[in-house]
Amino acid sequence: MSNNLDITAIRNDFPILEEIVNGKQLVYFDNAATTQKPKVVLDAISGYYEHYNANIHRGIHQLAEKATAAFEDSRKRLQQFLNAPSFEEIIFTYGTTDGINLVAQTYGRKFLKEGDEVIISAMEHHSNIVPWQMLCEEKGCILKVIPINDDGELLMDEYEALLTERTKFVSVVHVSNSLGTINPVKEIIRKAHEVGAKVLLDGAQASSHLSIDVQDLDCDFYSLSLHKIYGPTGMGILFGKKELLNAMPPYRGGGEMIKEVTFEKTTYNELPYKFEAGTPNIADVIAAKYALDYVDTLGKPNIAAYENSLLEYATQAVMEIEGLKIIGKAKEKVSVLSFVIDGIHHQDTGVLLDQQGIAVRTGHHCTQPLMRRFNITGTTRASFAVYNTTAEIDRLIQGLHKVKKMLG
Repeated sequence: MSNNLDITAIRNDFPILEEIVNGKQLVYFDNAATTQKPKVVLDAISGYYEHYNANIHRGIHQLAEKATAAFEDSRKRLQQFLNAPSFEEIIFTYGTTDGINLVAQTYGRKFLKEGDEVIISAMEHHSNIVPWQMLCEEKGCILKVIPINDDGELLMDEYEALLTERTKFVSVVHVSNSLGTINPVKEIIRKAHEVGAKVLLDGAQASSHLSIDVQDLDCDFYSLSLHKIYGPTGMGILFGKKELLNAMPPYRGGGEMIKEVTFEKTTYNELPYKFEAGTPNIADVIAAKYALDYVDTLGKPNIAAYENSLLEYATQAVMEIEGLKIIGKAKEKVSVLSFVIDGIHHQDTGVLLDQQGIAVRTGHHCTQPLMRRFNITGTTRASFAVYNTTAEIDRLIQGLHKVKKMLG
């Protein structure tokens, strides 16, 4: 398999890949849940705590100034990563879920009213279903769902039919975590804007595989998690258009998000700090920059091409296993391979693969409505990252044959 990447050198950047699991060298195929972290990210986290641990923005001593500068450098780096017009449009969150909830509970609460309609899709993660259900129940709004075809692609004609003058918000996943489907989000956004609706994209899965340009997409909000992009857990960002963020009320109250507090009245800080109450996750925000720099060193197009070649190799290989059915056959997809095997429960498959040192994800992947659409309870999901190899896929195939022999 030819590519522009030195996969052996890349694998050496990830210490966890040397782990032994059940007597076998780890094969990590659970990248859609979280990616592993390169040494530069691990060093950035420990380096902060060892050398300049201090609270940010409020101190005038040297450590505080160094920590503040590193923290805000990460914000500018993330602005660049999304091609956002301004650093003020980058809000630090603790992940994609937090960003979606922030929008639902601030923009949604202020601007949506009874009878307004919110559109999501049939392939949403629970994190992009439940916040809108909660809001619709509270405000008396109507939640509509874009259906999908048997290949796991959105039915765009049906989406257009759902759009009305009452549609005020559309919130859809950029890339499905369960199927790998890449949705036509630019078209979704354009059509939503034609009826005056705002659009949020759940970028949790897309951010590690696709180049993202929020200005080109023209989305109103974009939420993602850094732990899916070789960065630390507990850290994410929400991009929002400046005029919308300025119009939204604060999400949490406390330190940092204020200008002045008296017992009579509080005035709020400017963007982005209005939405960042309390001491943030400083070390992980700083480390996020190193994760993005690492990805840039390899090159997003190179990563995507290599991951796609892994997906093609694995897809061809699993199709030769009798009784195995792939769930999610979209023409446009990232390196996620979900499947079921006739007569074998996905959880049993996962347990037996784990015994062979192979980490996959099993279950409904926080997409229970999607599983019901396919009349299944869950899948086995193998998801590939830049440090995976065809030799590891061969081990997966051998493992699946063993599963079939034992349980089939």
